[in-house]
Amino acid sequence: MRVLLQKVSEASVTIDGQVHGAIQQGFCLLVGAQDSDTSEEVDYLVHKISKLRVFEDENGKMNLSLADVDGSILSVSQFTLYASTKKGNRPSFTAAGEPAHAQKLYEELNQKLAATGIPVATGVFGADMQVALVNDGPVTIWFDTDHK
Repeated sequence: MRVLLQKVSEASVTIDGQVHGAIQQGFCLLVGAQDSDTSEEVDYLVHKISKLRVFEDENGKMNLSLADVDGSILSVSQFTLYASTKKGNRPSFTAAGEPAHAQKLYEELNQKLAATGIPVATGVFGADMQVALVNDGPVTIWFDTDHK
């Protein structure tokens, strides 16, 4: 699985002109899966994301987790994280997971993150979505379970 995490001061996802999910301080996650991914990768990502310490403490040091700052997550499915641009100028998405499998893992990730006590807002798997965010820091972190 691949997750692009951005620390945000606010983020939202809009579908057909209606805000579907929105958060204030927290993480905006763009999430992609491939066919070989399993619940093992989901569990690894839940642990890393929920424990990640990138919020500043009283000394201005990145030392606090999402739970420490009462933050939230906006999770958005993003099969294009598996784009290959090795040949030509049009990306290939053949490495992206089959939609039913990828959706299952995306939903499992969101449920397990919520089970840690972190509020999770989402987009809609496979929908045409507009994502707006204010990256705080900026802080952007890439998780790729192929290289954990």
